[in-house]
Amino acid sequence: MTAAMDNGTLPVRVYTPASPLAQPGVLVREMAADLWAGRELAWRLAVRDISAQYRQSLLGVLWALIVPLANTAVWLFLSASQVVRVEGTALPYPLFVFSGSLLWSILIEALNQPLQQVLANKMLLAKINFPREALIVSGVLQTLFNGAIKVGILLVVLPLLGVHPGWGGLLIPVGLLALVLMGTALGLLVAPFGALYGDVGRGMPLVTQFLMYLSPVVFPLATEGWTGRLMGLNPLTPLILNARNWFTGMPTELPGAWLLSVVGSLVLLAGVWVVYRLAIPIVIERISA
Repeated sequence: MTAAMDNGTLPVRVYTPASPLAQPGVLVREMAADLWAGRELAWRLAVRDISAQYRQSLLGVLWALIVPLANTAVWLFLSASQVVRVEGTALPYPLFVFSGSLLWSILIEALNQPLQQVLANKMLLAKINFPREALIVSGVLQTLFNGAIKVGILLVVLPLLGVHPGWGGLLIPVGLLALVLMGTALGLLVAPFGALYGDVGRGMPLVTQFLMYLSPVVFPLATEGWTGRLMGLNPLTPLILNARNWFTGMPTELPGAWLLSVVGSLVLLAGVWVVYRLAIPIVIERISA
């Protein structure tokens, strides 16, 4: 598939039977061009969806906190009733679980957005030829917007609890972007399969619930036993751990593992972006049938 210019004005795209992978240089240029070309559409889609999300809700932005607060209440009840014993947290447990749940909700929203965008815009995909990257960028923008609301509220609440980020607060945007990057990469990986098979979407909450227990969201980082080994191998662990630390003025932990997770997210995102481009014509054909 190649692109050319007709009289220096309108782009002309020529489709050939050859695989796009046969010309990786051309593929990369087309990906970058489509990403740039779809920026305005991505913005308009994000504004439309955010407006609809809050216009049709009585509680509005409070929904950004309801899920983390509900999760915190459940684990506080389990801890207070001694059903689950949680020890060894450097922060008061209510703050530990609330901040962890809030960060986890940002990650999960980033993970769910690619599939939600494809499913919500399947009629648009079937009828109009536009840069498909616009859907992914739109999802990222929505995640950042909703995440900014959550973070803003958390930053207001923390000083009331006697917790101050300090200089580490300068790294909060980096920590949040790392979470969104990882979530988007994982979500883009499953989006084409989820659009074709409904079982993928139904099974994602089960997988993410299991991953939450293997991440320092409601439990502190384990250092011993099989749980400690699994937590250590989980690439989400350093992302959640340091994002919380930077919010609460705690020192950075596992810097090497954090950097490895971020680099791995970038590599994964680049790879699944190619898969997404190759798979989306098949998805469009199936959803339009």
